[in-house]
Amino acid sequence: MDNFPFEKELIELADKDLTVREELLAAGKLSGGYHPEMEKVHKANAQRLREIIAEIGFPTLSKVGEKGSNAAWLIIQHAIGEPEFMKKCCTMMEENSSDINPIHKAYLHDRIQFFQSKPQKYGTQLTADGKIYPVENKENLNKEREKVNLPAFSEAEINKIPEPEDIPEIDDKNVEYTVWRKKVGWI
Repeated sequence: MDNFPFEKELIELADKDLTVREELLAAGKLSGGYHPEMEKVHKANAQRLREIIAEIGFPTLSKVGEKGSNAAWLIIQHAIGEPEFMKKCCTMMEENSSDINPIHKAYLHDRIQFFQSKPQKYGTQLTADGKIYPVENKENLNKEREKVNLPAFSEAEINKIPEPEDIPEIDDKNVEYTVWRKKVGWI
C-alpha cells in the first residue's frame, strides 16, 4: 500500500464515511433528510480530496491504486451537497477515462443527472420507490452499459423505466428533496 501516495488516507476517509453511515443507520437516524453528521463527514472528505487533487491531480488508478481510486470515487459520489465539485470531478474522470474504473464515471454521471432532474445515461440511479430513474435512450441503454462494464438489463426491466417526461411527477413525490436540491444548487 505504500507504493501510492494518498492511497491509505483516501481509504481511511472513505471508511469513516461508511462507518458513520452504518452507525446512523443502526440508530435509525438516516431517514428524513440529509443527516447533519453525515453531511459534515461528506464536506470534510470532499475538502480533503480537493487538497489531494490540487497536489497530484485526479486520483487515478496509476496515482493512488485501485483501492485508493475506489475510495476517492466514493468520496466524490457522496459529496452530494457540492454540485460544482461533483461536476468538476466528472469532467476530470472523463479526461482520465483510460486510468479510472469506467463504472465510477457512469455512476457519477448518472448521479449528477439525477440530482439535476435530467434523464440518466446508464441507468444506475433509482427513484425513491426503487424504480430505475428515467434514461436518455432506452433503445441504446444496454449498449451504453456495456461500454462501462455494467451488466445488461432485460427487456422487461427496460420497459418498466419511466419516461423522461415523468421526471417532474417523480420529483414532486419528495418535496423536501426538491427544496434541498434548490438550496445546494442542483436545480
